Amino acid sequence: MKLFYQPIDLSDVNTVIYHLPDGPALSLKIDGIEEYLDLDLDLGHICDTSDIDGNLHFFPKGNA
Repeated sequence: MKLFYQPIDLSDVNTVIYHLPDGPALSLKIDGIEEYLDLDLDLGHICDTSDIDGNLHFFPKGNA
């Protein structure tokens, strides 16, 4: 178990893609909702490809 996590820099992120456990994915444009996003790393894994394509992928625990 990790005690400290690196903060997630959302400055280059345009879209958060939430991968649901049964296969489909939910895409959210984050323009204006950055302060409301709380991606709890204890509940899943993050794949940050924002510097490549502007996307941040979130895989909930059990689907990572």
